[in-house]
Amino acid sequence: MRQDIANYVGKNKQLKNFIREQPIWYRKLSRNPQEIQSLEVAALNYYKNTIPHKVEKFSNGVQMASMMMGMFQAMNSQS
Repeated sequence: MRQDIANYVGKNKQLKNFIREQPIWYRKLSRNPQEIQSLEVAALNYYKNTIPHKVEKFSNGVQMASMMMGMFQAMNSQS
């Protein structure tokens, strides 16, 4: 792997961990250093840090809070 690519990956902890978990990227980046953007996209999808993943996580949190509020209201109305 080229030194500039290795330095870039070394500065980003998430990319560094992703490459350790997915060693095929060592080979891909060694052969074609322009695939650094593809590496970043793959890492975002792997760790579920894309915008759709974040929206889904937020939506699930709101649904959970709504369900809990419904349960609390049902418990209070029984008393």
